[in-house]
Amino acid sequence: MASLADISRRAGVSIATASRVLNGSAHPVSDATRNRVLAAAEELGYRPSELARALVKRTSRIVGVIVGDIVDPYFAEIARGVEDVAARAGHLTMVCNADRRPAAELAHLGVLLDYHAAGVVFAGSGYEHADEAPALRDAVDALKAGGSAVVALAARDFDCPSVLVDNRAAAREATEHLLGLGHRRIAFVEGPPGLHTSAHRLEGFEAAMAAAGAEPVRLAGGFEYEAGDAAAATLLEGGELPDAVLAVNDEVAIGLLTGLRRAGVDVPGRLSVAGIDDTRPARLVDLTSVSLPLHELGERAARVILEGADGDVVLPHRLVARGTTAAR
Repeated sequence: MASLADISRRAGVSIATASRVLNGSAHPVSDATRNRVLAAAEELGYRPSELARALVKRTSRIVGVIVGDIVDPYFAEIARGVEDVAARAGHLTMVCNADRRPAAELAHLGVLLDYHAAGVVFAGSGYEHADEAPALRDAVDALKAGGSAVVALAARDFDCPSVLVDNRAAAREATEHLLGLGHRRIAFVEGPPGLHTSAHRLEGFEAAMAAAGAEPVRLAGGFEYEAGDAAAATLLEGGELPDAVLAVNDEVAIGLLTGLRRAGVDVPGRLSVAGIDDTRPARLVDLTSVSLPLHELGERAARVILEGADGDVVLPHRLVARGTTAAR
């Protein structure tokens, strides 16, 4: 592959001049010199460095997607939505795994700022009272000041356009479905403590239970399969099982379902199980879930960044009843 040095020798100019021409610098270069450099580049099949071009123009064709857990199907479907739109526009999607740690998000933002990313998508929720909240706000402001667009797909504690789902309403609708099947003693497996999405889904569950005059049961959990399996063990150790369980997301619901069935509990004959998100694994195990438009969330976020589409929208969800829930 031809280098800048090769181009400069062929055109009879300095490497600095060749770089200015090929990377779109505003530094003045005569038309004759510019034409010689471009002709040499074409003859030698030169392909300019995208990173060098980004440094000169202070923008790149990179869209960063910061996810809570790169192996979680929830984030995989969102990232695919971003990629489908970004690739058509000639942009590279860079998926950054933060392990739901604000400090890791900050580190990723620093790299994306250095790369002059066209935009950043925060696919996951923020934490209440996070120590890193002021630093995250400053980093987001720095990105926007540098020309990067920023979009959030869940509740965050900084100012940027958002493309959201109503997590309270989603959890409430799932709970009402279980209540409508005649279940009264319903447990909720919670998400990570302090995370906005966890809190909102819990609030939706408790609102539906309160409206029905039913007493909610809460179980500690997380967002991972293992948290659901642990919740199943807790229920089994406790003796009397509830009528139904709503998990904070599908990964937890699948872990719960697996743990219960491994112990010989008939689902849904003895106990109904439901989740939220409607990821692909949920469909494989025939899990009742609230379907969120995950791919569309990613698509809309990419369009906000690349096309200037409107943010601050709430996308609809729908309950999908399958084989893990049944009448009491």
